[in-house]
Amino acid sequence: MQKMYRPDHFSNGCRQHYPGDQPDSKERRKILVGGSIALSGAALLSGRRLARAASADGEIRIGWITPRSGVLGLFNESDPYMLGVIRKALENGLEVGGKTYRVTIIDRDSQSNPARAAQLAQELITRENIHLMLTSSTPETVNPVSDACEAAAVPSIATNCPLEAFYFGRGGEKGRFHWAFDMSFGIAQFGAGYLAQWPQVQTNKKVAVMYPNDADGNGFRAALVPMLEKNGYQVIDPGAYTNGTTDFSSQIALFNRERCEIFNEVGMPNDIQVFWRQAAQQNFLRRLKIAQLTKSGFFTSQVAELGELGVGTCSLTVWSPVYPYRSPLTGLTSEELARGYEQATNRIWDNQQGQTLSVFEVAVHVLKQAANPLDRNAIREVIPTVDTMTIIGRINFKEGGPYPNTATTNMLGTQYVKTAPGSKFPLDRVIVDNAEDPNVPVQRKPVPYR
Repeated sequence: MQKMYRPDHFSNGCRQHYPGDQPDSKERRKILVGGSIALSGAALLSGRRLARAASADGEIRIGWITPRSGVLGLFNESDPYMLGVIRKALENGLEVGGKTYRVTIIDRDSQSNPARAAQLAQELITRENIHLMLTSSTPETVNPVSDACEAAAVPSIATNCPLEAFYFGRGGEKGRFHWAFDMSFGIAQFGAGYLAQWPQVQTNKKVAVMYPNDADGNGFRAALVPMLEKNGYQVIDPGAYTNGTTDFSSQIALFNRERCEIFNEVGMPNDIQVFWRQAAQQNFLRRLKIAQLTKSGFFTSQVAELGELGVGTCSLTVWSPVYPYRSPLTGLTSEELARGYEQATNRIWDNQQGQTLSVFEVAVHVLKQAANPLDRNAIREVIPTVDTMTIIGRINFKEGGPYPNTATTNMLGTQYVKTAPGSKFPLDRVIVDNAEDPNVPVQRKPVPYR
């Protein structure tokens, strides 16, 4: 069991793998077409309409609450496509114990508002009588939804919410962890990713950090900095800054004086973009060899906004098209899932696709193992026993993560590179380190920034 870090304020990842079965190409084409149809009209159909084609042994109702609009809207902009793919895979129902159940997915947009997330959770629990709740994407949505499920005795599974935020942010010491679960990464995964990737580029091991005075910044400062220092890195921290700062001259001057060659952040994307352009003007980026982005590098569209200054930046990911795993729910490979999304939406693949599909794969596994898939307690009893393969790799609640009711998801190093001439996307993310999952192929070694 990993060490229990205690960054109460931290807010925003099992190595044995078993490849899935291989469906025939006809079935793969059927599901890919289903995903495309989702955006042209079928995705507008509710889970209720899609499920009516199944036989009538009962109806399993699954809630899905994510931020699809507001300041966190980028996290789940792939939801319309992904829900179409998932509903297509479940349209004939789910067989459990010799019976076939209709499956209804009731999805809601938290609008990046914690209060709204809590309200939506209550509505799905009391009005829709869901049997299982799923949620994703930052503590601002996951924690209020999880708290509502805990209070109402409804099983829930979350993803893409850092483990420390899920545990400490919800009062973990008080033992409020029976019904709500989280499969995600934590500070240990960030640290492992950095420490595997950074030594591949020669530097002076001086790290300039921009950690704001908020949950994420304070969490990185409390737990990640000691990990880096223990491994020989000198962290140059100008102190916590206020979100919304527009002048970073003093921080950049410090980094220049210290001749820092590595950069790491966990700031709001808009703030880091302002910092990045000022850092270029004040010549800090000229000496930088590793530009490690966190919240500001989670999505390709964020980095593309930096133009040439974004090329060569690095980030961590939990999934990409080169992951070697096939979805046990849809039958799609990672490559098929990514390209289907790109063709249907004209947007580059999104790492949230893998996280969304994986939590539904775990949910289906749980429902199939439950003594009664219409009984909330029976569903809850299965979750701690989960040890299964998904599109992002192995999810293991049985051995458990560093905190109660958690399972870790691995994070691998990536670097943003220019695409080939003629590509409709300006940037792509390539895997540059696979230390946490050797089954994923390295596409190239990391190169110095700029």
